Amino acid sequence: MSKSLIQSQFGKRAEAYATSAVHAKGASLKRLIELTKPEPDWRVLDVATGAGHTALAFAPHVAAVVASDLTTEMLEVAARLAKERGFANVTVQEADAEALPFADETFDLVTSRIAPHHFPDPGRFVAEAARVLKPGGLFALDDNAAPDAHIFPDFSEADLEAAAKEYNAFEKLRDPSHARALTVSEWQQLFSDAALDVLHWELLAKEMAFENWVNRFGPNEDVKAELRNRLENASPALLAFLKPEPRDGDIAFTFTEAILIGRKST
Repeated sequence: MSKSLIQSQFGKRAEAYATSAVHAKGASLKRLIELTKPEPDWRVLDVATGAGHTALAFAPHVAAVVASDLTTEMLEVAARLAKERGFANVTVQEADAEALPFADETFDLVTSRIAPHHFPDPGRFVAEAARVLKPGGLFALDDNAAPDAHIFPDFSEADLEAAAKEYNAFEKLRDPSHARALTVSEWQQLFSDAALDVLHWELLAKEMAFENWVNRFGPNEDVKAELRNRLENASPALLAFLKPEPRDGDIAFTFTEAILIGRKST
């Protein structure tokens, strides 16, 4: 997948992400702060900041936050929101998540929220996050998760692997810049590969409304119809995962976010 596609997709939707309830609010924002317990002297890097919501959530608790993103338009929105809210300790910087333009051992905390499913090489991203962390620093990841045995221990491995592929195909049909949502197991392995000790992991349910979710990327009516068909006629494992149900003429369904907190070895 071309990174220019990511820039194109999100550049023209930057303003929408400033007010998106899923990104601007969401239970995961509060949990990231609760779990990391930020200190007043910390330097924080938020990777793929989008409209800057995670960076701005940490800003009152730390000395400095760098909000980084691949997309210029997103950074412009993040900088504007920081100025409007009076956060002089927030700066923005263009950065590729898989080739961060920062020196080794620069930050006390690296965060990334609801973004890594767009990264072509998540292993490289985790390695880069670990590289720029100070020894003993924390890496806080939150992203949409694909189904695995951590979520559904009663399904067979084959059923879960098929459901994960089905789920990612469903996401990619709506948003061509979607690369792949990983499972909890895959994230745990990538943390281990980067010498990050997993201190904590948890799952959060995130309810979505089909029309709002699908219209965010403006697909044509044929794509919308196919997405609805895939949601209503998913495999048993994916139905158990997404839990679609009719509601007020729409379909409500649930995504699962995985939060992992890792610590770099001292």
